[in-house]
Amino acid sequence: MSDTVSNQAPRPIRIEMVIIAAICVIAIAGVGYLLSQRQQTLRSSPAGLDGLQIWLSSNGVSAQNFSGGWLMDQTAIGLMLIPLYDTRLDATRDAPETQQELLLQQDEYDLDSSVIAQKAQKVPALVVLPKWRSGMRLTGLAHPVLIADRKRLTDTVNKITGAEDGGLVYAKVPFTDFRYRSTEGENLRALIYAAQMFKGPGCKPVLRTDEAMLLGDCPLEGGENGRRVLVLSDPDLLNNHGLRLGDNARIALDVLRDKAGDRNVVIDYSRSSWLRDPAVQPERERSWEDLARFFGPPFVTLWIGAALALCLFLWRAALRYGPVLPELAEPGAGKALAVRARARLMRLSGQDGALAREYAAARIAATAASLFGAAHAGHYAGEDAFLDFAERRHPDEAARLRTVLAEIRGLPAHVPASEAIRLIDQLEQVLEQITHDA
Repeated sequence: MSDTVSNQAPRPIRIEMVIIAAICVIAIAGVGYLLSQRQQTLRSSPAGLDGLQIWLSSNGVSAQNFSGGWLMDQTAIGLMLIPLYDTRLDATRDAPETQQELLLQQDEYDLDSSVIAQKAQKVPALVVLPKWRSGMRLTGLAHPVLIADRKRLTDTVNKITGAEDGGLVYAKVPFTDFRYRSTEGENLRALIYAAQMFKGPGCKPVLRTDEAMLLGDCPLEGGENGRRVLVLSDPDLLNNHGLRLGDNARIALDVLRDKAGDRNVVIDYSRSSWLRDPAVQPERERSWEDLARFFGPPFVTLWIGAALALCLFLWRAALRYGPVLPELAEPGAGKALAVRARARLMRLSGQDGALAREYAAARIAATAASLFGAAHAGHYAGEDAFLDFAERRHPDEAARLRTVLAEIRGLPAHVPASEAIRLIDQLEQVLEQITHDA
């Protein structure tokens, strides 16, 4: 056993294994990308609204998160929350290049004001303005230095409400109380850290102080039939970070339940409008575009990986096993195919020593058949009988033949191919000499 292990050469790395490993890495990276999308990270972060959805659902309010992908019946939506993580609507976000730029970036992903207006035109909507830079989400620390740029936020709220002289107002104390009377007559108190409030002409305050409002009912820019939209200037009333402060959770539950009624509350993170009016679009026939979505990003990465894997398997099958052999009808074809298959399996499994022994036995049998004919080949096909014949008729070659056969018998199952080829070459030389001398 020790000789077998010591004589076994290290097997080289095969190219197909490298390709398969690369495909696996690509597939894992694709799955990782799907599981770590920016929106999912935002939703579960301190700046996200996953906690609000869980809180509403646990208190009997039908609430769901929505990231797009299918049409929703707009008549079933009582209130759509549209959180903004974009301080410059209609502008492309600049990707950060350094760690400091990442901590101070103000836009998480891009949104269009026209899409927001389209949603608010179709269903009652509450637009949640941004407040914190990415550093708050990444570090978990809410510090005034991480508050987004005031001018950007002012432009954002003015773009939504259509006001020209509106603006943001920041509290002068660390924590600000906002008095609220619930629909059941209970006095509640919202508590906001570094409160971000706003002023807007035509806006009716829902939560406010003497300085400005936190939540207001404002006219919608470009809205038809006097359409209005709720605007929340500070997301800390609803997000995972601020929902636990004061009576914020109870106020959020009361306001949203009152606005939504018996219908659904949808927290919409999508970048397009997926609303459908049953009166205008009663039924939607399936089209090829529905299927085409499964071949677009990010699924295209998985399809490319599957195509590469299929090509690899077909190429390796053709290279390893070759083309399909035609059926052989001549006598002995089945035995010949069995011998070839056995030899191929030995070669592919690296058993060159065992293959050399089988080859030596086959060559002696073939040499005996050529020397003595079919009638006597069976007797001389054995190694001992052939050696006896060689010692009687070819004594000079018999010693070489016996030595080569002994070395071949002593080969381990796994042996370097060069060693097996050397012994086979010596065997061929001896057999050829015996055949020619006969």
